[in-house]
Amino acid sequence: MSIPDAPPGPLTVAAIQAQPIPGDLTGNTRTAARLVHRAADEGATVVVLPELFLPAYHPPTLRADPAGTDLAAVDGGRIDDPRLDPLRAAARDRRAVVVVGAAIRYADQRRTCAAIVLDRSGTARAGYHKQQLWGPDENELFVPGERGATLVVDGWRLGLGICYDGCFPEHARAAAGDRAHGYLCPSGYVTGSAHRRDLYYAARALDNTMYVAFANSIGGEPPWRFNGGAALYDPQGRPLARAADDGEAVVVGVFDPVELVRVRSTHRMLADRRAELGGERALLTG
Repeated sequence: MSIPDAPPGPLTVAAIQAQPIPGDLTGNTRTAARLVHRAADEGATVVVLPELFLPAYHPPTLRADPAGTDLAAVDGGRIDDPRLDPLRAAARDRRAVVVVGAAIRYADQRRTCAAIVLDRSGTARAGYHKQQLWGPDENELFVPGERGATLVVDGWRLGLGICYDGCFPEHARAAAGDRAHGYLCPSGYVTGSAHRRDLYYAARALDNTMYVAFANSIGGEPPWRFNGGAALYDPQGRPLARAADDGEAVVVGVFDPVELVRVRSTHRMLADRRAELGGERALLTG
């Protein structure tokens, strides 16, 4: 694998942590729009919000009220639901690209845990569907996605993942294989998981010498109480910026193409990787 070409210039990215209200898609959309404005005020042109933020990550509510919590996707993933209008306006008015978690329903009744992408015109579409579903609730509620996705913004190639996807090294490596410079992960980590939260996404950055944005919810009632820690990681897995474990926060940092090239030139895991090493292994006895 060769080292990808550098993006043409820096990219300012925000990772957000906030508390959504279960089932209040309209109110949560307004919260998301407010936070996009706040991130844009700090210079962000890409804004990442948590997993399932629009309906809130609360399986009992998602199970009881699919009509109220789902967004319908048509024409290959476009979302026209008027409840998204405040967020569309924020993306359009602030010229920001927004990635936010939602539950998506297709005409064939497939329901997915998705990352919606709103472009700078405010157009919303289901950009990526979570491939690795976590636990019995997600596996009951959703069908897994079947393919990865790479978002291109100002020459930056940004792989999309959702929470548990980032626990699998091969998921981020597949993004790197698609020449990603960064990896965006809307997530939902609960209280008690901070050690894994802080390890996985730093490791994905270092594994693939790429930037990582991790967004997470806060608050909620156990067992669905979330632990924040929204962060941006550099290509060596070091935090550019990190939020506390509680409290609403907008974490902003610059993805720097010069630093990306410097790290990839020095730490050549992508360029030096031998794909055949995963093949047949010798069996030794002692």
